[in-house]
Amino acid sequence: MDARISSHMFKNAVIAGVTSTGSDVVDLGLIPTPALQYYIKINPKIPGGIVVTASHNPKEYNGIKFIQDDGREFTREMDEESERMYKNKTYRIASWQDVGQVYTEDCKRLYIDGIKEKVDADAIAAKSFKVVVDCGNGACCVTSPQLLKELGCAVVSINAHPDGRFPARNPEPVEENVEQLKNVVAETNANLGVAHDGDADRATFVDEKGRFVSEDVILALMAKYYVENSGGGVVVTPVSSSRCVEDAVKAAGGEVVYTPVGSPVVAETMLKTRAVFGGEGNGGLIFPEHLLARDGAMSAAKILELMALEGKPLSELVKDIPKYHTIKTKVPCRDKLKLLKGLKEEFPEANFADGARIDYEDGWLLIRPSGTEPIARIFAEGKTESRAKELLEIGMKAVKRILG
Repeated sequence: MDARISSHMFKNAVIAGVTSTGSDVVDLGLIPTPALQYYIKINPKIPGGIVVTASHNPKEYNGIKFIQDDGREFTREMDEESERMYKNKTYRIASWQDVGQVYTEDCKRLYIDGIKEKVDADAIAAKSFKVVVDCGNGACCVTSPQLLKELGCAVVSINAHPDGRFPARNPEPVEENVEQLKNVVAETNANLGVAHDGDADRATFVDEKGRFVSEDVILALMAKYYVENSGGGVVVTPVSSSRCVEDAVKAAGGEVVYTPVGSPVVAETMLKTRAVFGGEGNGGLIFPEHLLARDGAMSAAKILELMALEGKPLSELVKDIPKYHTIKTKVPCRDKLKLLKGLKEEFPEANFADGARIDYEDGWLLIRPSGTEPIARIFAEGKTESRAKELLEIGMKAVKRILG
């Protein structure tokens, strides 16, 4: 579970439900989501897992996330099937003598060691980096500071006690929520700043000058690093990712495969295409040799590895990543099928993996009906701000024409 106020309540309910069917439970306690995913992956006798978390969402939310036997999140189809089973009551309830048992285990050491084995720990330690880690009062409090310390870093931890009230900042580690981290990095002359979300499957970064580095730029940087080290290969990312990712990957000799938005489908596609790397432009990076799921602590360790091996600070490493301007808006949309049909007629050359992504020589446009609200989201990105605005206007006019 994560650190939210309601997580104990939800976890106890989940355990009661699982044991009532005759299945045993291993309770791993308060840990990051990827720690549970890694634990399941390396334990072949465990067929799956459940995380009680609302990840990056505001403190009043909570939920449960299902994990497959290889550590990946459930696909959308698996989630839908589990909901059907629940609604149709096609599950068994054990008799009193057959209810499951509850065991406890601590997997933090296993998880930290698993990350250390996948990076050049000696190269990182030789640099004696100073790192500020903003745990955001979330689940990473119990792992990330310790991992960074064991990698030989001088660690400055902020908001490093678990607190489901999230008193310091909102759980999502976007730029507007990490002002404190930016200030502490600058004040302490640190080499790097890292911020996690509530369940630590994401990480965002601040460079040695105290400047926030865009999540898309970090994704492009790491994708380029993996493609170069692999002598090519596939990188998987959603249609909402910046063009800078594709530019960086192609320049390194790789290929980008676009998917619908969502980390489970990115991981699924990575498995099918044997991708060398993948991730989303929100701080969720996926390192396939470690785990086919997002992992914020692994992201931090890999950024440090790249800094150590290249002998350059983060600000220098991202200098060559192409710059784009991105803007977005949303418009009312009560007929999603009509919109999608109209988009196929209006932009037949588009990528329809999730909505319509229309690529231009100097940018792209994405028109995507929301899966949860009666709106359509419009994203536009261009080499210049004026071009991004121009593309956004094209998208807004197209939606209005289609919906009438």
